[in-house]
Amino acid sequence: MSTTSSDPLATLGTLPGVTEAVDSVRKAIDRVYGHRVMRRRSNEVTSEAALRGARGSAALSGADWNLEEVRRRTDFTGDSEARVVGAALRLTAEAGQLLSIWRQSPLRVLARLHLVAAGGAAPEDAVGRPRLAGESVDEPLIEAPLPDADEVEGRLEGLSGLILSGSEAPALVRAAVVHGELLALRPFGSYNGLVARTAERIVLIGSGLDPKSICPAEVGHAEQGRAAYVAAFEGYLSGTPEGMAAWIAHCGRAAELGVRESTAVCEALQRGAA
Repeated sequence: MSTTSSDPLATLGTLPGVTEAVDSVRKAIDRVYGHRVMRRRSNEVTSEAALRGARGSAALSGADWNLEEVRRRTDFTGDSEARVVGAALRLTAEAGQLLSIWRQSPLRVLARLHLVAAGGAAPEDAVGRPRLAGESVDEPLIEAPLPDADEVEGRLEGLSGLILSGSEAPALVRAAVVHGELLALRPFGSYNGLVARTAERIVLIGSGLDPKSICPAEVGHAEQGRAAYVAAFEGYLSGTPEGMAAWIAHCGRAAELGVRESTAVCEALQRGAA
């Protein structure tokens, strides 16, 4: 993210291909918000989007459950996959409650997200705080080199500063950078992927792009597949303009696929089939 611009996120918004991705996402979201079902049953669409988004995020973290199994299950205290699905569901439910705090203290929100995700499964003294020197990280999907604790602390402060500075960058760019930076840092001992994708959701909601949280980008990330997700993330890690643009475009495509999912929900509700 190194750049001499006073608004580095806005600079990313001008990269080749990013403007097109931003425009495409905005048009897709506008279309689904204009669906007639949204005038009367938006709460139902929001609830279904949350469920499907949680399922998608859990799938990327290794718990690829059928949607109906996620819907049916009430106990998520069993094996590791069940705990991942439970964490994803709790995080999705929590996201909308943290918007006002995010605008004032993003790091406090990230700590809260990890606390919610862990749900008592991690040692109490390791929950809700960035990892310390020598502490391990359980994040099997991302195999990139792990920044040390001092670097994590500095870059988290930098990320918080960027968020609080009120960048003029499009919401998609801001959300993609938050998501990518948290994946790069893996600041917590566990559930970093789930937390990163929830933070992306918070940015999309809080920016006003998706205020009703009906466009689950997590669905789109999962639909594109774990290999494509990791490959796009490697572009973010590269820090090159081409790599950053590829990551932002990947996040844009994920958002569009989330829109498609919610459009299908709207159509099903309109037919009385959901």
